[in-house]
Amino acid sequence: MQSTQSDIQRYILHCTRCWSRSRKWTVTDVMSATGFNRIMVSTIMAPALSLIATELDMNSVEAVMAMSSYMLATAFGPMLIGPLSEVYGRAPILHASNVWFLIWNLVCGFASTKGLLIAARLLAGLGASAIYSLAGGVLGDLWHPEQRGRSLGIYLLIPLLGAAVGPIIGGFMAGRTTWRWMFWSTSAFQAVMILVSFPAFQECYAPLILRRRAEKLRKSTTDSRYYTLAEQRDVGRSAVAVVSRSLSRPLRMLVFHPIVQVAAVISGFQYGVLYIILSTFSDMWVRQYNQSVEISGLHYIAVAIGEILGAQVGGALMDRLFKRLRARREGEWKPEYHIPLMLPSALLSAVGLSLFGWLVQYNVHWAAVDTAVVLALSSMQISGTPLQAYIIDIYPEHASSATAAQQFLRSLAAFALPLASPKMYSELGYGWGNSMLAFMTLAFAVPAPLLLWYFGPSLREKARSSY
Repeated sequence: MQSTQSDIQRYILHCTRCWSRSRKWTVTDVMSATGFNRIMVSTIMAPALSLIATELDMNSVEAVMAMSSYMLATAFGPMLIGPLSEVYGRAPILHASNVWFLIWNLVCGFASTKGLLIAARLLAGLGASAIYSLAGGVLGDLWHPEQRGRSLGIYLLIPLLGAAVGPIIGGFMAGRTTWRWMFWSTSAFQAVMILVSFPAFQECYAPLILRRRAEKLRKSTTDSRYYTLAEQRDVGRSAVAVVSRSLSRPLRMLVFHPIVQVAAVISGFQYGVLYIILSTFSDMWVRQYNQSVEISGLHYIAVAIGEILGAQVGGALMDRLFKRLRARREGEWKPEYHIPLMLPSALLSAVGLSLFGWLVQYNVHWAAVDTAVVLALSSMQISGTPLQAYIIDIYPEHASSATAAQQFLRSLAAFALPLASPKMYSELGYGWGNSMLAFMTLAFAVPAPLLLWYFGPSLREKARSSY
């Protein structure tokens, strides 16, 4: 029995989005906890870079490369992992990436040369990258558009904490024991997460569940009419051809879908600025304020507060605004209803970045500096959450591929921009350096919501099929 596209959408609603709340939150929480460890590992080295460089005979660029190679891997990994999750399902991809990440993160702890450390970080990043492509797909599978803000806010709560907790833990480990415990301890946590995820994470990709149901019906009834739209589209194609087309999907979306291009550029720049702050924050406190490595790590609490505050406030405001706009249009649904929150938050993030830089430049009290960091990062997070929700809603069946395309530029920016940050700050100082980032934020992030609000519907209509 042939299924139509509307049949698939209805099945999505009844199969996954109408699961019990406890079942949906269990799957969401597993993704969140998995993201916590993988994102924590991306930043945990920051306070210990100078110590690692001394022990492994690395120059400053090689030391930053050891940290940033992890983010380079998360640019390319989702381009493979996202599409594969739309062929084989979310669960097997999550479990396989968990094991891969554990192996190579453990190797980082035993690395005796700079080459091995950089290579192991790169390979660990490939395993970690699954979270960046799977998260958008899983949240799209489980939650309705009007719940997008809350689900994103809760999901991001723990991973965003990981980005800040990592340097705090790394700072104390660097000061009191060997830096290798950064990797050994996170590997132990990862092993626990593997044991938890197998029974707790249930398959939630509706087209795959539907295909399995059709296969079961064909077998039990011996009636070959039961098949899904996806199966019909792939009639006559070999397994290699199906997988190849899926693997090319993120690149095709990045090249041919203007909305994905806009989202990737904006989120990429914001992510790069975030990792400039994360990679230089500890060193800034040591050099400008003469604080110890351990104390410098504690300032990442401000980073955590800013990110978490932005996710929670932004998610709630986005859902409220979405419902209000929908009610005003008599129930009409448009993904663009997520967009208006982006504009004021982009302006606030530019103010926060500039203020942060000049406060550091003139050695103003640390509390004022941390307050400016909270303002900058919370505003950036409020701006980024609606963009992520927008992409999920536009591509419900291929949310993982769309997220992977977006993540490609995000991770490249997170890899490349921190490499240039030492030179930028040495030439311009913190004041003009951060002011330049603020001006670039205005140039990138202010026109984007206006473009998507006014031209998003027409761009969606003209976009090629994501299949």
